[in-house]
Amino acid sequence: MDKWWSYPADGENGKTVIVSGRDDVGKFKDNGKYIYRIDVTWRYNALPSGMPEEGDAALMEEATDALQAAFSKDKVAVMTGIYTGDGRRDWVFYTKNLKIFSLVFNKALENVDPMPLEIDAEEDASWDEYNHMRDLTYIPDED
Repeated sequence: MDKWWSYPADGENGKTVIVSGRDDVGKFKDNGKYIYRIDVTWRYNALPSGMPEEGDAALMEEATDALQAAFSKDKVAVMTGIYTGDGRRDWVFYTKNLKIFSLVFNKALENVDPMPLEIDAEEDASWDEYNHMRDLTYIPDED
């Protein structure tokens, strides 16, 4: 079972952004193969709070579930973060192969309603984005 934490951070415009980070990424991070970071962004029409409207929120959750299911079967990538608020949803992945990532990603979302997504990829072999997000928002499990 994936382990996640959530943290209410301040967005660039002063609105709350809910940061959800995945805690169990050591096997991906430490093996040195997951060197590319993929940022998938949906800029939505926000409520005054900066959060998505109910319909968009439901579609985001449907997409998240589909992506998590696909990448739990095909270990080409791992979802490490989900940021929601201030008018945008970001899903963050680390992958070892950009081409295979795109195939699995598109297959995962083929039965989900279309979304206006922006996708950016860059090399981040040292997992700088993940480490920064974790340093700022991590809440340890109280087991």
